[in-house]
Amino acid sequence: MPAIRAIFWDVGGVLLTNAWDHTQRIAALEHFRLDEEEFHSRHEMVVSSFERGKITLDEYLDRTVFYRNRPFTRDEFRDYMFSLSQPMQEVLAFARALADSGTYFMGMINNESRELNLHRIEKYGLRKIFRLFVSSCFVGLRKPESGIYRLAIDLTQINPQESCFIDDRALNLECAAKLGMRTIQMQTLGQLKDELGKLGVKQ
Repeated sequence: MPAIRAIFWDVGGVLLTNAWDHTQRIAALEHFRLDEEEFHSRHEMVVSSFERGKITLDEYLDRTVFYRNRPFTRDEFRDYMFSLSQPMQEVLAFARALADSGTYFMGMINNESRELNLHRIEKYGLRKIFRLFVSSCFVGLRKPESGIYRLAIDLTQINPQESCFIDDRALNLECAAKLGMRTIQMQTLGQLKDELGKLGVKQ
């Protein structure tokens, strides 16, 4: 098999905690005492547009939270959303070391809304690690759609078999593998290093 030249990373569940996944939403609903069923019925109707960058965070909140008066402010809710993002420090340090080696093209492929994505890129110094950000909010495509992986390959002009994609969700990896990308399902840092080693990635 060809040597790996590019490593693409998911963010939530790999480098950082998830930004606004089920666990984070439930935490916010409990914190602000919102009705779970009512919120999620509205969330499901707009989440695709939210993560594709078709609506802003304010528009998303208008449709899911602030369609009625609340005893808390929009800024309080936004600040709480942002506070739920936490780093996986050891994995971030490992990714940074790979980037600093200059051996591999490092890119992101992730599903995330624009405001949360930009917040996480800035706060956790991801621009110092990655050269390409194929985020759903920037490109209008979401994993596991094949188009988002194809776009990453087209933009880098690196053969899919010379690329590795790391994600914590099997379905996202299955769709990348169909395009010929090598894939690793993230479980622990030690397991990730072992599997990258098997692919010939120097650490």
